[in-house]
Amino acid sequence: MTLATTSTDQPWWKGAVIYQIYPRSFQDSNGDGVGDLNGITARLEHIAKLGADAIWISPFFTSPMRDFGYDIADYCDVDPIFGTLADFDALVARAHELGLKVTIDQVYAHTSDLHDWFVQSRASQTSDKADWYVWADPKADGTPPNNWQSVFGGPAWTWDGRRGQYYMHQFLFSQPQLNVHNVAVQDALLDAMRFWLDRGVDGFRLDALNHSMHDPLLRDNPPAPDNGKPRTRSFDFQIKKYSQSHEGVVDFIARIRTLCDAYGAIFTVAEVGGDLSETEMKAYTAGETHLNSAYGFNFLYADALTPALVADTVNRWPDEPGMGWPSWAFENHDAPRALSRWCAPQDRAAFGRLKAALLLALRGNAILYQGEELGITQVDIPFERLQDPEAIANWPLTLSRDGARTPLPWSADAAQAGFSDVEPWLPVGDDNLARAVDAQEADPASLLNHTRAMLALRKANPALRHGSLNVLLADEARLVFRRRSGDQSLLCVFNLSAQAAPWPDDIPATNRVVAAINGASPATLPPFGALMIEE
Repeated sequence: MTLATTSTDQPWWKGAVIYQIYPRSFQDSNGDGVGDLNGITARLEHIAKLGADAIWISPFFTSPMRDFGYDIADYCDVDPIFGTLADFDALVARAHELGLKVTIDQVYAHTSDLHDWFVQSRASQTSDKADWYVWADPKADGTPPNNWQSVFGGPAWTWDGRRGQYYMHQFLFSQPQLNVHNVAVQDALLDAMRFWLDRGVDGFRLDALNHSMHDPLLRDNPPAPDNGKPRTRSFDFQIKKYSQSHEGVVDFIARIRTLCDAYGAIFTVAEVGGDLSETEMKAYTAGETHLNSAYGFNFLYADALTPALVADTVNRWPDEPGMGWPSWAFENHDAPRALSRWCAPQDRAAFGRLKAALLLALRGNAILYQGEELGITQVDIPFERLQDPEAIANWPLTLSRDGARTPLPWSADAAQAGFSDVEPWLPVGDDNLARAVDAQEADPASLLNHTRAMLALRKANPALRHGSLNVLLADEARLVFRRRSGDQSLLCVFNLSAQAAPWPDDIPATNRVVAAINGASPATLPPFGALMIEE
C-alpha cells in the first residue's frame, strides 16, 4: 500500500470519515445496561486509532425514550440515562484532544409530547404556543382532516380532547409535528443549535429534515401505484406529496447555514429519505448558502450491492459548480447490517474487506456505523426482547431496527462482551462475540485492521478524499471508476461478485498498485477482489 501527500486546502469535513455512535449501545460506564456519554469518552481512542475525522452521536437529549431519543423533551439538556451536560463537555474536550470533530443529531420535524412547548400548545387554541405544532379541526363527521398516514403505520393524526382538535405526527403519536413554517419555531430551534455550538460542537446531522414542513392547505396525498413490493404499513400506499417536503424547508436551511457560518467551519449534513430524496438533497446542498452535505437511503435498504447501483448513485452527483457534496452510508441505526443483506455467510470476511474499500473510495463523505469496522452482523431479536416501537407494532412483517442496534462487542471473553457489567438493554448476539475489538486487534488480517488501512489510504491520497469520480465500467460483476485530484489519478477496479472476473480490457495492468484487496493483482480479479492503481 502506497500513501501520497494529503491536500490541506479543503475544509475539514470535505471527504471526511464520520463514525456514527448509537450511544445506548456503544459503552455502558455505570452498570445499568445502557450505554452513556462517559462510556463514549472512555472509548474515543478506538475511533481515533481507526483514523476517523469526526464522530456523530445519535440523540442523547432529555426524552421519554418512546423512540429512543428521537422524541426530544428538551433540546438543551442531556437525558439522565446518558449522563449530564458536564459529561458531554468532557466528551467534547477529550474528542478534540484526540483530533476528532464532534457532530450531534438535531431533530426538527417533531418533539416528544412531553416537551413543554407541546404542553403549552395543547392547553388551548389561544395559548402563546398554540400554533407551534400542526393542529387542525376534524371533518364534519369527526374524522381526521385529511388522509395522511404516519411512517410507523396508521393515520398521521391523533385527537386531543383538551384542545378539541387533531394534531399531526408523521411518526409515533407521541411525536407531535412541529409547525416549522412558524418563524418563532424556527427561532427556537436555532437557539437550540446555538446552545450546542457554544458548547463546542463541530457540526450537526439533521434528522428527517424533509419531514419538517407540510402543505399548509392540508391537501390529501394521492395514492401510490402498486410496484409489486410488499406494503406492510398504510404509509406505503401514498405518494407523500403534501404531508412532507414543502419547498419552505430550503429557506429554513439558509437560516441554519447563516448561523453555522458565524461559528466557522461547522459541518451540516441532512438525512433525506422518500420518493423525492435526490431532488431534495440537491436543493438542500446547492451553492454556498445551504447545507454542506446530505445523504439518502440509496444503499441503506438495498438488497444487493451491485455495480449498477453504485454507478447510478454516484453519477447523480457530478463534480460540477453549484452541485452539493454527498455523504454515503452503507449502514446505520435504522437499516439492517450490510453484511447480512449483501453476501452469503461464508463470504462475509472477503466481502467486508471489499465493502470497506469501496465505501472509502467513493467521492463524498463516508459515514461508518459503529461495529461496521468489525463486520458486525444483524442480530435476530426475539419478540419478547424487542424495543423498537415500529417492529413491535408491525411484527413480524417489519424487520426490527433493534437487530442493528445491539451493543458493541469490546472483548470476546468478558461478561457481556465488555459492553456492561450487567445484562444490556439488547443482546450482543453470539455470532458477534468472535468479532470483538480485542480479538481483531490481535489479528493483522482482521477487518478492523483492514479498515484502518483503508482510512489511512483515503486520508493520504487527495484523489480519494476530495477528487472527482468518473465511472468507466459497470457490468454484472465489475465496477471501474477514476478518482482524480490535481496531478493524481487513481483507477479503482472492483469485482463485486463471488466469482472471478476478467480484467477490463482497457485498464493497464502494468501501473503501480496503490492498494490490493482479497488477492487481486494487475490483470487478476478474484472473487470480491479490488485494486487501486495509479495512472
